[in-house]
Amino acid sequence: MNRRHDGVPIAGYDELSAGEIGHRIRSLSRPDLAELLSHERDHADRPQVVQLIRARLAELDAGATPTPGGREPARPAPTPHEGTVRPATAAEPSPPPPHGTPDQPGKPRSA
Repeated sequence: MNRRHDGVPIAGYDELSAGEIGHRIRSLSRPDLAELLSHERDHADRPQVVQLIRARLAELDAGATPTPGGREPARPAPTPHEGTVRPATAAEPSPPPPHGTPDQPGKPRSA
């Protein structure tokens, strides 16, 4: 890759999460990945990111070729029921179940 951003081949690299970095390093060549690994070790040294870069280097050594990287894939659209629970729609809290042992089953609470 020819473009450099703050000395690394990915714009805004230091602010990216490990998941975002995993998607963006697919397009990098071996020299770019080696430079990125060096930058990561010298700066944040995030174990997950170091492992991601090492794994990608191993893939390239095994014969993989750089592929179009990019942004993290879009999340699927939420289902109609996802995220609809609010205090007004939540179930009433229930008391904990009465506890007992196999020999002595629990007894209901007396009012």
